[in-house]
Amino acid sequence: MAGTSKYLSLDDTLNIPVETPAIDESAGAGDADKIIKTGADGLIDPSLLPADIGGGARIIEASENLAAGDFVNIHNSTGEKVRKADATTANAGKQAHGYVLDNVTSGDDVTVYPRGLNTALTGLTPGLTYALSAATPGGFEALGSSTAGAGEILQVIGEAVATDTLSVDIADPVIRG
Repeated sequence: MAGTSKYLSLDDTLNIPVETPAIDESAGAGDADKIIKTGADGLIDPSLLPADIGGGARIIEASENLAAGDFVNIHNSTGEKVRKADATTANAGKQAHGYVLDNVTSGDDVTVYPRGLNTALTGLTPGLTYALSAATPGGFEALGSSTAGAGEILQVIGEAVATDTLSVDIADPVIRG
């Protein structure tokens, strides 16, 4: 049966059943004691799992527009925020901390994944290692073709396992000399 997943719960005040929607992602403690459902992909959202099982995915407010597949930097700007990672000298301190799988507008919340499979990409060569791009904020480039120069960040972000999938394992950033 298609439609919104709901269940019956008992309203303790009225002592009657109440139809309640299931959740497919968690915003934290406020979602305690709720029944979950799988997403459109048939999987449980990592935000519903403990950090050591779900890969540490977290929901953070975007401080700029982000595109699915972008590599992002977590920073403090009137609280925890996320923006495009950037390997250029002018943006020291914007190393990659994770990636996003959804398009999001500045001010909206987005799930940030620190590792796992970034499946929102194109143009990868399976088997190649990729680094954070010094040319395109939020982007990536094949290691060896890196445009990172002196004073810029060289940061390996993962290895392609398909033409549209990067197995993300973000390394510590290195400032090029």
